[in-house]
Amino acid sequence: MKNTARNLSLIGILIIATFFITAKISGDKDNVQKSTGLYYEIKALKIPANLSFAGEKVPLNEPDVRERIDRELLVNVYWQSNTLLNIKRAHKFFPVIEPILKKNGIPDDFKYLAVIESGLLNVTSPAGAKGFWQIMPATAKEYGLEVNENVDERNHLEKSTEAACKYFLKAYEKFGSWSLVAGSYNAGMSGITKVQEIQKSNSYYDLYLNTETSRYVPRIVATKEIMTNPKKYGFLYDQEDLYTLAPVKKVEVEIELPSLADFSAEHGASYKDLKILNPWLMEPKLNNKSGKKYIIDLPK
Repeated sequence: MKNTARNLSLIGILIIATFFITAKISGDKDNVQKSTGLYYEIKALKIPANLSFAGEKVPLNEPDVRERIDRELLVNVYWQSNTLLNIKRAHKFFPVIEPILKKNGIPDDFKYLAVIESGLLNVTSPAGAKGFWQIMPATAKEYGLEVNENVDERNHLEKSTEAACKYFLKAYEKFGSWSLVAGSYNAGMSGITKVQEIQKSNSYYDLYLNTETSRYVPRIVATKEIMTNPKKYGFLYDQEDLYTLAPVKKVEVEIELPSLADFSAEHGASYKDLKILNPWLMEPKLNNKSGKKYIIDLPK
């Protein structure tokens, strides 16, 4: 009986000890899980001393400007998936955009405007803006793009970039400042002009603007800084991770195409191939009753 009692007592002690050890281990695990900093660090970013847009220096000595730049750097650095996708797509599409900007005398930095507008995708906004440059229908027609149910050249990268350049040149003739040109792309030329007249200022950074327009140029500047120095901000990748454009052959068409699927097949391609390379073709046919010359891209 004594031995049995002693054994039961030892068993009880072991059970109690196990309980406290388990609780301690569990508590340590809870503490580790709560200590996020052991696994993931969220750091404040150091703002570079010399930031510029299109050759115009950003006045970082002004507290509100500095805060606006800081906000956009933080938002875009810590929205890692989106920014990395932008970097990958830029490798694919910047080689198309850059020579068109250069040919038209537009500063190279304006390619980052397309990044913040659309993420280099042919998206459509709730207001009806479309394409990489997010052009509204009336503006598109004003600058020479065809827009209808059958063809929408706002989704044509080369032609829409040419149209955007026409806007930039017209706005620069009016404002004489590339920062104001970029701001007007968001607020409209008349919108910026009205604010200037009220506030008596010719500097984008000195204007008191609505939230979206006041963030617009800082977003471009922050995007340029991150995409120009990706490793500095923790974006690591190999060259093979970046997207590229497949080689294409260009086919001139001056007739109606009742079936784009048949047209694709005749050229050894699929309908999907044609649609990916020509997102400006909105229907499975090309009407072209006027005999206009179109150039359709197909895989080589």
